[in-house]
Amino acid sequence: MPRKSGGSGPRCVALVGPFGAGKTTLLESILWITGATQRKGSVPAGNTVGDGSIEARARQMSVETNSATTRYMDESFTFLDCPGSIEFLQETLNVLPGIDAAIVVCEPEPNKAAMLQPYLKRLADLNIPHALFVNKIDKATGSLRELLAVLQEIAPKPLVIRQIPIWENGIVTGFVDLALERAYVYREHAASLLVDMNDEVKTREAEARYQMLEKLADYDEHLMEELLSDVSPPRDEVFDDLQRDLQEGLIVPVLIGSATGDNGIRRLLKMLRHETPEVAVTAARAGVKASGNDAIAHVLKTYHTMHGGKLSLVRVLAGTLKDGATLYRAGGDDSRVGGMFALKGQEQIKLTEAKPGDTVALGRLEEIHTGETLSTAKAGAKLSAKPETLTPVYGLAIAAADRKDEVKLTSAIAKSREEDTSLLFEQNAELHQMALLGQGEMHLRVAVDRLASKYGLKLETRKTQVPYKETIKKPTTQRGRHKRQTGGHGQFGDVVLEIKPRPRSSGFIFEDQITGGVVPRNFIPSVEKGVIDFLKEGPLGFPIVDIAVALVDGSYHDVDSSDAAFQTAARLGMSEGMPNCGPVLLEPIMHVKIHVPSDSTASVNGVISSRRGRILGFDARPGWKGWDTVEAQIPQSELHDLIVELRSLTQGVGTFEQKFDHLSELTGKLAETVVAARKAAA
Repeated sequence: MPRKSGGSGPRCVALVGPFGAGKTTLLESILWITGATQRKGSVPAGNTVGDGSIEARARQMSVETNSATTRYMDESFTFLDCPGSIEFLQETLNVLPGIDAAIVVCEPEPNKAAMLQPYLKRLADLNIPHALFVNKIDKATGSLRELLAVLQEIAPKPLVIRQIPIWENGIVTGFVDLALERAYVYREHAASLLVDMNDEVKTREAEARYQMLEKLADYDEHLMEELLSDVSPPRDEVFDDLQRDLQEGLIVPVLIGSATGDNGIRRLLKMLRHETPEVAVTAARAGVKASGNDAIAHVLKTYHTMHGGKLSLVRVLAGTLKDGATLYRAGGDDSRVGGMFALKGQEQIKLTEAKPGDTVALGRLEEIHTGETLSTAKAGAKLSAKPETLTPVYGLAIAAADRKDEVKLTSAIAKSREEDTSLLFEQNAELHQMALLGQGEMHLRVAVDRLASKYGLKLETRKTQVPYKETIKKPTTQRGRHKRQTGGHGQFGDVVLEIKPRPRSSGFIFEDQITGGVVPRNFIPSVEKGVIDFLKEGPLGFPIVDIAVALVDGSYHDVDSSDAAFQTAARLGMSEGMPNCGPVLLEPIMHVKIHVPSDSTASVNGVISSRRGRILGFDARPGWKGWDTVEAQIPQSELHDLIVELRSLTQGVGTFEQKFDHLSELTGKLAETVVAARKAAA
């Protein structure tokens, strides 16, 4: 008898894994096999259901999550094809709270194992059921057992092989299903053919199946007793164990196949149909509590389409949601649904309602953002499992090529940030700079290209500026005198300023040391204002910090003195006195934590030294098997492309975090170069 489906209602499954593993091709295969498409597309041809954007097709890689809903054996599945580049990891993190399960797609190459750890680690931490699909098995050159031995070193959960390959002349031509105890031979773009096992395959199957059962027995005492008694467990019992252990996040089953040849995909779909948990389990994991008939939906992704406006991709976690319904945020704000659609890549299929488990796109929720949880109940709803937010590691200064586009640029960036939550925008008045911050060079290039293709904005980009400062090393006393005679009242202000250095990071202070009323009390705030105005740009061209200025003497005119005159006198005094104080350049030093696989730690130490950094120490990265965290102090000017070098050393998985630590004196040729560049820019 056929096994019952492990889930009830529509399921949502994310396809995750590193760049190049074949996730988009796997989605194409699934859609073709399930009849959702009549013709299978390919990434090189640029005609896949996923990767429909201009930016994705230009690079032949996913740059955002793509959604496609299909049916398999009369059950609904929505597959979320997540980008593989680590620079777009936020897209994957955003959908995790709302999915029932994930398929981690990888290649059969042990030397690429480290690329899987960011996905396996996060799925395990969130206790999301997930399986490993070893794609491109027809291109494998080594043992599956050796591959999994390497992967198990980094995987937080036990990997359980459910299929072993059948080899013929050094090529994988089929597989043995260890749960079914059946062998199949691959057929190009067709269902695999059931075949008899020869003696060699039978021996390998028996050994591999026993190892699978041993791992399952770790979580089933009855199965352990059967194995110790040499009793072969019933097939249904084995499937029940596989289903329960996957749903409870105890194991990670491993399947094999080739998405290009449509091999092994049907077995993968059958596993998902029988063993993926239902939406109620997902809702409970996310901490959602529904009352009555209230609908609850979690926003997985936001799209701004060229012609259809804003779409919010949501997972309905409870209740039935109807088009036109009013949805409430946790804070009580409401929005009305203006259109409901099932998505198949860029294609939108009109719906009138969505049931528990459905993944649909809702139109016109203008004030709603990715990561929010919505409810038809006025009290709203909250999700305990909020998506992890990545911190920026790369920045670009931007400016509209045409000044008339500056207002339009702000609005377009706001929409881009709604679509891509790891994209940040900063405006720095001190540096007169607008900057985009994100997860890497390609991430920001895609963002800039999207602003051009979607909103017609051409941008100029450059390296972000470093917020250098300057201070002084010696004290001085300087008179500042402003006298001008014009028709009518003239201008007169006269001050004597005592300028002194202060300890690093102690800031600026102004002191009034006037005695005898030589400068009237009402003009003293004007003197301070003039000093502060000068501090915005010192002799070297940068803001001045850690300085004390005291007003010690001066004079005034009963008629010609004014606030403006004393402000000007103060600026003159500072301008003439500061060059005598030994001005010196200060550069910001950042405290940096670099996270890399342990075999790259020695190389990272060299990178830090080459960037004028000072290593503070290193230790095992908490919670990450085989990773180290190296702490260092590095000048901010050396961090612009640090992420590029780190990823080159670590197969794309290395990262870092930074925070300001202190200002440090910069002298010599480096300082001269910085000052010269500032003067040239001015």
